[in-house]
Amino acid sequence: MKEHNKHDPLHGVTLESILNQLVGHYGWEGLASRININCFKSDPSVKSSLKFLRRTPWARTKVEELFVGTFHSASKPTPWGK
Repeated sequence: MKEHNKHDPLHGVTLESILNQLVGHYGWEGLASRININCFKSDPSVKSSLKFLRRTPWARTKVEELFVGTFHSASKPTPWGK
């Protein structure tokens, strides 16, 4: 199991919350265009997507990476300190 610490942007954030934020930001079509999985394309719902993502580690990883890249990349310091 993946260890999280207080500096991890996923620490304390549920998969359902991640999914809801991504859907709110991109919509289902935008999410499906960024992550090519059927649960985002064919009659999408949070419930069915959560069921799939909880059973499919590679898909969950892609969703988590998109979440971090979308909502937390701006807060990362650059190598030159700006």
